[in-house]
Amino acid sequence: MDFKELSVKCRTYRHFQQKPIAPEILEELMENVRIVSSAMNGQVLRYVLVKDPHLVKALQPAIHWAAALPKELGTPKEGEQPVSFILVCKEAHANPWSDIDVGIAVRNIALNACSYGIGSAILGAVEWNKVTSLLDVPEDWKPRLLVALGYPSCESHIVEVPANGSIKYYLDENKNYCVPKRALKDICIVK
Repeated sequence: MDFKELSVKCRTYRHFQQKPIAPEILEELMENVRIVSSAMNGQVLRYVLVKDPHLVKALQPAIHWAAALPKELGTPKEGEQPVSFILVCKEAHANPWSDIDVGIAVRNIALNACSYGIGSAILGAVEWNKVTSLLDVPEDWKPRLLVALGYPSCESHIVEVPANGSIKYYLDENKNYCVPKRALKDICIVK
């Protein structure tokens, strides 16, 4: 798949098949995120790969999903929850650009996963104290984002911004995600 197709398919998913992700794919995701660009080559990011089904299940109550949707529609139910997570942390002594590194890392994870047909959700509305306690994260690792992973059981489509200008995502009649994106002419000046 070319990069354009990969970019179009790499959407946020919130409903997943309960099919495990092969260990070698998870290992590849971690190896590829290990070598991504890092400001000042600081390499201040740390990761916790969560693949144990009991831990994956235990994390679910600490996550607040899809703020734009009613909870009963946006939060994955039992049988459609992610099958793995990657917790992205930064060291306590991180440089001023480390949150840029976090963005680079999670996009790398999401694109790499998508290349295998694995969907993701990059989550920030998380009860970090519960997550760090449950996963026994070292005290000097500060959690920044959580990436949910699994094979999607729904679809996610890019759609045009409606006449009212709303960019709020929504579900269609088949409960698939529709994500309005602004036109290039509206976000880019060419000189």
